[in-house]
Amino acid sequence: MPVHVALLRAVNVGGTTPLAMADLKAICEGLGFADVKTYIQSGNVLFRSDLPSAEVAAMLDGALEKKIGKAPGVMIRTGAELQAIADRAPFPEAKPNLLHVVFLSAPAPADALEKLVAPDGEEVQLAGSEIYIHFPSGSGRSKFKLPAAKPGTARNLNTVRKLASLALEMEG
Repeated sequence: MPVHVALLRAVNVGGTTPLAMADLKAICEGLGFADVKTYIQSGNVLFRSDLPSAEVAAMLDGALEKKIGKAPGVMIRTGAELQAIADRAPFPEAKPNLLHVVFLSAPAPADALEKLVAPDGEEVQLAGSEIYIHFPSGSGRSKFKLPAAKPGTARNLNTVRKLASLALEMEG
C-alpha cells in the first residue's frame, strides 16, 4: 500500500487551530488509513492508503473540518516527491532551518511573484506546486509577503528531509 505524507495548513501555528497529534492520528485511523504516524506538532502525518492522493486529501480535510470547525487545507506528497523537493532545493548557502518550502495543492500561478514583498533580502523560487523561500534573517520577524503562498503550508528544509526519510523508511 502506498505511503502518503499529509501536510496540514494552519494547524498549531501561533496558537491558532489547535489539534493534538493523537487526535490527528485517530482521525486518520478512523478514515481507514493504515500505519499512521505523526511527526512534530505542526500537522504532519504519514500513513498508508490505496486511495489516490486527491481523494485522501479531500477525506482528511473533510474529517478535520468536522473536528476543528474548518477545513485547514491538506497537501499530500509521497516520500519520493519530498526527497526530490529536498534534493532540488535552491539557495545552497542557506541554512536548512532558514529555507522554507511552501506546499500548494496546485502549481503556483504564473504571476505568483508579482505582489512579492521581500524587505529583508528573502529569496524566492517557484517550482511547480512548491515555492522555496530563503529567510536569511529568519522568518519569525520577517515582513515578507507573498500572497500566492497563502493557500499553502510551509515546512523548513530540515522537516522536509525528515518527512522524506520517514516515508521512504515506511515504504521499505
